Amino acid sequence: MEQKNIVVIGAGVAGLTTALLLSKNPRYKIVVAAKHMPGDYDVEYASPWAGANYMPVSERGTRAAEWDKNTWGPLADLASNHPDAGVHFQECEIHNRAKDAGSATAVWFGGSSGTVFTSVCINTAIYLPWLVSRCLENGVLFKRTFFKHISEAAEWGAQFSGKVHAIVNCTGLLASRLGGVEDPLVVPARGQIVLVRNEANRMLDMSGTDDGDDEACYVMTRAAGGGTILGGSYQKGCWESQVDPNLAVRIMKRAVEVCPELTGGKGIEHLDVIRHGVGLRPVREGGARVEKERIGSVWIVHNYGHGGAGYQSSYGCAQNAVELVEEAMTFGSRPRM
Repeated sequence: MEQKNIVVIGAGVAGLTTALLLSKNPRYKIVVAAKHMPGDYDVEYASPWAGANYMPVSERGTRAAEWDKNTWGPLADLASNHPDAGVHFQECEIHNRAKDAGSATAVWFGGSSGTVFTSVCINTAIYLPWLVSRCLENGVLFKRTFFKHISEAAEWGAQFSGKVHAIVNCTGLLASRLGGVEDPLVVPARGQIVLVRNEANRMLDMSGTDDGDDEACYVMTRAAGGGTILGGSYQKGCWESQVDPNLAVRIMKRAVEVCPELTGGKGIEHLDVIRHGVGLRPVREGGARVEKERIGSVWIVHNYGHGGAGYQSSYGCAQNAVELVEEAMTFGSRPRM
């Protein structure tokens, strides 16, 4: 059985999930090459900053809806059977206000309605390293590096296991700058959050705020003592990495107002702040890119541009990417889309 060597670029939730699913095939030898790894907190590395939860808002019948659907099962299984993954069930309330229709955050959250359902919340500080550990168990290598052009990954990866047969591009926001890709449809959607020690007994998401159409209100208590994420913002096209202190105050005020149990009905001075943070969601106009193409002599499978849905579509997108790798391995040198 011939070994196939694969380089996965990127170690966010998309890259790690794809590497994990690929590593279940004993034919594949996988190297994850990434500028940022779990444990890093960098504005362009979005995965650590996410809430993160499962809140499907994709239009029915779309690829995005199918990716979300195919992700629920694995996440529910982790919440039920693998407490070491840092995923737990939590009641979720989504409040969509009619007056928010057409705003940036309303488009993100979905239609006008009110919904209560059981979802999952993910402690990213536990879950991302958990994905790494599962990959390591399956023989995946992890290396820090940075490529200016995607074709460099083939020559670089050859030093570890020989000829590279496929590259999986999970570079998120950096897909807008990576040579050979340079996708102009990829833009940041700046998210600012406050992580506090206070806990809530529910997740809560609002479609908008009275403070601006690119500001949001959400409260998500992470599993295993991970604190509670208060958010946030959805500022498309904004690359600003520094925390806006005025926005931080508005975030905390909104959270305490809609979720008074955080402070026992008291003000924001009773919030016990762990850190303030800023992350840039990798939004791709028209939707995420999960497809394959041939560049030179190597097949490239793209899996990026998931915006704020990176976790809730992670397994569905990764499964799709694995299928494309399988096609590339099967059809060999014949370019086929």
